[in-house]
Order: sequence, then C-alpha cells, then structure tokens
Amino acid sequence: MVRHGAVPDPVWRRILAEPERAPELIALAASERFAAPAERFVSKAGAGHEPAALAQLAFKKHVRLSRVEGGALGLGGLVTTAPNLAGLAWIQARMVFFIAAAHGYDPRHPMRPAELLSLWGVYETPAAARESLDGIGSTMAETFVSSKLSGTRERALSQMLVRYVGKRVAKRMAGRLVPFLGAPVSAIQNGGSTKDLGRRGLAYYGGPDPTSM
Repeated sequence: MVRHGAVPDPVWRRILAEPERAPELIALAASERFAAPAERFVSKAGAGHEPAALAQLAFKKHVRLSRVEGGALGLGGLVTTAPNLAGLAWIQARMVFFIAAAHGYDPRHPMRPAELLSLWGVYETPAAARESLDGIGSTMAETFVSSKLSGTRERALSQMLVRYVGKRVAKRMAGRLVPFLGAPVSAIQNGGSTKDLGRRGLAYYGGPDPTSM
C-alpha cells in the first residue's frame, strides 16, 4: 500500500523513525525499488532514442510527476509538509535512476544511490557517500547528531529534507503551509526543484563517463 505521496509505507515509517538519516534511507530504498523499473523504461522506450534523448524523456516525465505530487499534497498545508517533501525526494530519486539507466549505467550498481546523495548535495562526492553507506565514513546520523533538528519527528523530517530537495523549496517554505493555497506553490516549487536536480543528473551521466559506471 502506498501513502504519503509516492513513498511506500515501510519507507515512510523508517524515515519518520530516523529523520536524521532520511536522505540515506530514501536513496537505499530507491535503489531497491527503482532498478527494475529503470531497466524496463530503457527496454520499452529506448528503441529509436539516443541516450541523451531518452534521458530527457525521463527528466521531463519526473518533473511533471513532482508537480502533480506537490499539487495534491499541498492541499493539506502544514499537515502534509513532511509527506510532501518525502514524496518529492522519492520522485527525484526515481528520476536519477531513470536518467542513469538511459545513459547506459547499471541501475543496480551500488554506486547509484551514492551518486544520488552526491547530486542532492548530501555528500561532496559519490565516493564519500558510498563510504558512509558502507559504514566506513561519517553517516548522516553522526553528521547531524548536534544539528538543529527539533520538534516532532515530522517537523524534524521536514527540516532535514528541505536542505536537500532544493533551495527553491526553502526560499518560500511558508507558502506551502497554507491549506489549499499551498497547492499551486508546492506544485511550482516541486517542479523547479526537480528540474534543478535533473539538470545536474543529465550533466553527470551525460558528460564524460564517471569512474563509477
């Protein structure tokens, strides 16, 4: 069963229980959930498309999805802020896996969630992200153990996710908190944030081959 936007219930419950590790948990869950769909996307839509064109299809599709998700959950204002942001991160994660697959990168490779974390800006490099995910480097929980996350778990989750889903969201966060009126603001911001991440993903996977392929 799927609630809270696009986020499956088991994922939602875990990130709500550990909001300080939300980006890592979403990236790891996305690597399990989206590898097969990314492969099917390339298999079905890839015929007749160059990798760059196929990646653009994935990019545009997920920008639309993020707008729809933002508009729907934005109707709830403050009550749905955390689910909205988690849903946005989930859609953005799916987009990155699809863009990577479109450019010929194995969506099942363990570097894909690490690259997602790097593209979000959670870690400076994919290598640093992978070390953290493997338990070698500093984990998100350790990094933010003395951070200013406060309040309820949903509020803490919102504070964590807004750091990484895009500056556009942070700049006009108050506009998302008004029920009904927050829907168009949320839709526009979600779309803009996803565009920003998507462009970074297109440049990363479409440029000179990273060594992590």
